[in-house]
Amino acid sequence: MNTTYILSAVSGYLIGSISFALLLAKLKGVNLREVGSGNLGATNAGRALGKKLGVVVYWLDMLKGAMPVLAAKLIFADDINVAVLVGAGAYLGHILPLYFKFSGGKGVATLSGVLLILAPLPTLIAGVAFFGLVSISGMMSVGSLVLGVALPLSMFNYPGVEDPVKYFSLFAGLFLYITHRSNIMRLLRGEEPSLRKKK
Repeated sequence: MNTTYILSAVSGYLIGSISFALLLAKLKGVNLREVGSGNLGATNAGRALGKKLGVVVYWLDMLKGAMPVLAAKLIFADDINVAVLVGAGAYLGHILPLYFKFSGGKGVATLSGVLLILAPLPTLIAGVAFFGLVSISGMMSVGSLVLGVALPLSMFNYPGVEDPVKYFSLFAGLFLYITHRSNIMRLLRGEEPSLRKKK
C-alpha cells in the first residue's frame, strides 16, 4: 500500500485521539467518565460542564476533523484519497482514542468537520436535517441518527462529489448507528434523556 496513505490515516488517527472533552473536564476538576453516560463527547461534556462548554467541545471536535483534512487537501490537491484517509483516521481516533484506552466519543462532531472540508454544501444540507430533528425531538441522539442517513443521501445525490468521499460518508454515517447503539436501546425503551429542561 502507498506509504503516504498509511501515514495519512495514522496521522489523522493520532490527532483524532485527542479528547478535548476529557481535557476540559479535567481542568474543571470533573471526571467525565463518572458523569452521565461516561462518554467523551460534546453531549456528555455539556451535561457535566454546562451547555456553553459543551458547545466549545463540539467545535473543538469538529476542528480536529476539519483542520487535518484541510491541510491534506492543500498539500495533496491532486489526490482526494489522502484527505479522505486523514479524515477517516480522525473519525476513528475520536471513537477509539489511542491515548484514552480506546474509549472515546461517538464521532458526530469530528465526522461533521471532516465532511465539511471534503464536501461543504452536501454536508450543510445534511446538517439542516440534523439540527431540525434535534430541535423537534430535543434529543441529540435522534439528530445524530438522522445525520447518519442524511450525509450519504446528500453526498450521493449532490453533483461533483468524488467517489471516495461518497463511500466514506456512507460507511461513516452508518457507523454512527454502532456508536449510538446504547442510545437506540434507550430510545426504544423511552428512556433517552432530553436536552430540554424539565418543567
